[in-house]
Amino acid sequence: MLRWHRDLLKRRHAVLCAPRRPGRPRTVRSIRALVLRLARENSSWGYRRIHGELAALGIKVAASTVWEILKEHGIAPSPERAHTGWADFLRGQADALPACNFFEVSTLSGCRCRKLGHRS
Repeated sequence: MLRWHRDLLKRRHAVLCAPRRPGRPRTVRSIRALVLRLARENSSWGYRRIHGELAALGIKVAASTVWEILKEHGIAPSPERAHTGWADFLRGQADALPACNFFEVSTLSGCRCRKLGHRS
């Protein structure tokens, strides 16, 4: 009788303590959406670069999880999606270079410099 009671309690305890869903919990939907958005907006990034950007944002997710999300949605997880070479990078920088302002333009503000006694 005592052994039967012990077994009954042991089985009841095992059922109550068993995890609801076996395995790793699913990734939060917002993180999945962010991974997909980063992959689509930055086609030259691979799953490791996306993982690094998420880590910089303070989002803790494994690189393998990023890879699985991309694979699940049919996005190639490597930079081969849109390969950008060194020459392409330099060409893009050369196009942006004329937009930079290399000259300083001083404006008259009407303030007097106290030490020199003249307007700046």
